[in-house]
Amino acid sequence: MAASKRISQSFIIEPPVAQAIADDPDAQQWVEDWQKVLARDLIDSRIVEVDADTSVEDACETLLSEKILCLAVKAIEPHGDKESYAGLFDFADVNAFLTLAATRHALLRDDNPRVDAIISAARAGHVPVHLVSNLSEKNPLETIPDSASLISLLEVFSRGAHRALIRSPDGSCLGIVSDRRLLTWFAEYTPTASFLATPLLSLWLPSLHLFSAVVTATSTSSVLDAMRLMSEEGVSSVAVLDDDSGVLLSAVSVTDIGRIVVPSQNNQILSTPLNQFVALIKAPDGSTDGVDRYPVYAVSPTSLLSFTIQKLLATNSHRLFITSDTNGSTSPIIPTARIPGNLTGIVSIVDILSLFARLAHLDVDPARMQRHRRASSASSNSAHSARSGSRPSSRSGVRVGRTPSLRTSTGLGGTS
Repeated sequence: MAASKRISQSFIIEPPVAQAIADDPDAQQWVEDWQKVLARDLIDSRIVEVDADTSVEDACETLLSEKILCLAVKAIEPHGDKESYAGLFDFADVNAFLTLAATRHALLRDDNPRVDAIISAARAGHVPVHLVSNLSEKNPLETIPDSASLISLLEVFSRGAHRALIRSPDGSCLGIVSDRRLLTWFAEYTPTASFLATPLLSLWLPSLHLFSAVVTATSTSSVLDAMRLMSEEGVSSVAVLDDDSGVLLSAVSVTDIGRIVVPSQNNQILSTPLNQFVALIKAPDGSTDGVDRYPVYAVSPTSLLSFTIQKLLATNSHRLFITSDTNGSTSPIIPTARIPGNLTGIVSIVDILSLFARLAHLDVDPARMQRHRRASSASSNSAHSARSGSRPSSRSGVRVGRTPSLRTSTGLGGTS
């Protein structure tokens, strides 16, 4: 059975080194430099649009065929000649939708009007993508003017958003800037070299030694267990631990779910153990060059901030897990991750961007959005459990065809 760890961040004291860096006289010059960089100059992806009434199935196919991470959902009623969007749709929303599809049989009735609307639409045979846009509550629509500076992006991303649309004065959208692109920019900003050379343990990172902040699943847990955890806990990935030793083996993300589960025509994939699913995730890299391109997503408390950023970018992940540094070395490279009970905490892109936000004296709380998602999910799940009398089984035998339709995958609207 998958296990989850909830966040608890009370009475966290900021390390002295972090305060010293915040008071560094050079920090003011850094911020002045950042204010000169325009958001439009950091655009790293084009906008791919879908109509609000496009089916979730077709939207998923577009994500996969276009090899992109996010779609812009057009507004149902556009405002004038301006490009108007109702929201965004990404793999986190796909995971939330599939989880709903796989577990709705355990719900007698839902008090969430949006979920009710999705189920009603599924019974009618067509779920429009606008109903599922930001169903995960991880994918808010953030739009900033093209004249805004990097500081505006920093404020948006340090609150937990992953991307922002850049809008020109005429109302058209020029493109998307991702939190990863902003992180890349900071990695290349050489004046902060001394800051980037700081070990993680010396920085204000609340979840560095907070194991309860890490959402985990055992290697024999099912894919559906992991999907449910990501949906319920409001995270984009779960740590996969060895059943016996508790050692960190790998990670499974919402992107993995979208790219492997959605195209699958095997109706047993949701019950696949995570250790086998991880092998499916890594298979393309091994067949291409014989090398595990994405090893364990982990760093140690003694890893330098620069190394941590480089690893986040290299692994294309939003978070890294913190594992214990058993040899006492200050080397930023972990010699091994196979140490019993070695998982101690977590660090994410949001956490790191929040460090730079603090240097810019922005009032940010990187955990605020996550707490909101978890509180909302906890309330909803408690209501579900009270009505159904039990927790939905991960071994549901739910059929997931090539397209994740609530109607076809759960029997909604049919006679089954």
